[in-house]
This record gives sequence, structure tokens and C-alpha cells, in this order.
Amino acid sequence: MENFIPDIYQKNIYDIDYHKLKKRGIKCLLFDLDNTLVPVKTDTPTKKVKELFHFLETDFKVIIISNSNRKRLIPFKEGLNVDVAASAHKPFKKKYLKIMATYKFKEHEIAAIGDQLLTDIYGANKIGITSILISPIGEYEKFGTKINRFFEKFLYRRLKRKNILIKGEFYD
Repeated sequence: MENFIPDIYQKNIYDIDYHKLKKRGIKCLLFDLDNTLVPVKTDTPTKKVKELFHFLETDFKVIIISNSNRKRLIPFKEGLNVDVAASAHKPFKKKYLKIMATYKFKEHEIAAIGDQLLTDIYGANKIGITSILISPIGEYEKFGTKINRFFEKFLYRRLKRKNILIKGEFYD
């Protein structure tokens, strides 16, 4: 169960204390795309996301890591001027390890931000990087995500019973 517990839990990407992350030695931020940065049906970065990434680029290497294909990520790569890791197959370790090798980051220098326990948080925790859970920002979900959400309900219930993770009770 411990692999499903995020290190940090915030409402959205704008509520994360990035200064605190920098003080903790984080140098690289891995953002999930769908329902983390933008709703699933949004095809380009919003003005607010652009402003956040512009703010973050002075202190962090910012990368979008997504299970979506490269075609879906191209407008975000170009619109935000960031690198992307498409078809990541989260929660598997391969893309995380490739990012670490390519950019020469250690586990303690990376934080992964996403909206799903079964992909984003589990993947980050398996590799030993800081995991940050946010609430999904859109209501529409792809079929595979709907399946994950079904199983997430059981995880959330179990974690709530143990008073470990309660939906809507944010912490850092």
C-alpha cells in the first residue's frame, strides 16, 4: 500500500509550493498531462499553464511525462517549450530511468506530479522519486483511466480507513 501514498497532496498544480521543492533539492519536475495540466479534451496549453511553466523554468527542468502518444504531446512541447516523454507506460520504470540517465538526475532531485494513484503516484514511488498527487481537473476520462479510477476507489477507501490519505485533505 505504501507505493500508493503520495509524498505531497495538493488540490492542483498551482497550489504546490515550488519554493519548498527547490529547498528540498528538487531540480526536475515531471508533469502528467491529462487532467493534471489540462482537461483530456484540451489540445493546447492554457495561458495559466504557460505562465506557471515560464515561472518554473528558471529553477527546474520541466518535462511532461504522459501515457498519451507523441502526437498528443507535440502542441504542449512546442507551446510550453519543454521536453516530453510520450507513451511512458506509467507506472513502469523504463521512461523514468531514461529521463534520469538522459538528464543526469538522481532520484532525490526529481518530483512527479499527477492525478492518478495507479499510474503517476505508483510509478514515482516505485522509482523512489518525490510523488505529488493533485485532484483531477476535468470530468471526462479515457476508457483506461475509468478502469483505473474504479480500482482507485478501493485504494482511497483503504487508505482513509487507516487515516493515511483522505480525498480533499491536502498536505505537503
